[in-house]
Amino acid sequence: MPWDMNDFPNAFKNFDPLLRKKAIDIGNALLDSDYPEDRAIPIAISQAKEWMDNATKDEKESFQHEKSPAKTDKHDTSSSNPDLLDNDVEVYFEDDSWVVKTEDAKRPSDTFDKKADAVKRAKEIADNKNSSVIRYTKDGKRQDD
Repeated sequence: MPWDMNDFPNAFKNFDPLLRKKAIDIGNALLDSDYPEDRAIPIAISQAKEWMDNATKDEKESFQHEKSPAKTDKHDTSSSNPDLLDNDVEVYFEDDSWVVKTEDAKRPSDTFDKKADAVKRAKEIADNKNSSVIRYTKDGKRQDD
């Protein structure tokens, strides 16, 4: 069931209003893409927090002035791929960067200068999706734990 600023998961209860608004917006888009609610909530929280950490002041102000999410909002689901939800997250070296990418995804989620940072991010993504992290060495060999 979609959410709005008056009816949202308890997990969003203690959020700053802007963070809550972003989490609801992301969560509703995930629900539109047929994600189950129990998986949409942690993904929405993680992505909303990441947005808050990385958004510029102007982006935050612009989003704050947008209308609040409504239960009847429709989202473009053509670019999302629920089939990737259970896929593992890979960390590999490419073009002088450590890449974090879900298996079979078209684009990486993130790139990092340090492998440790990439592995940390990959674990966050994998934990939200209940999948695993697959790490590779700099020369492309699969790394066992």
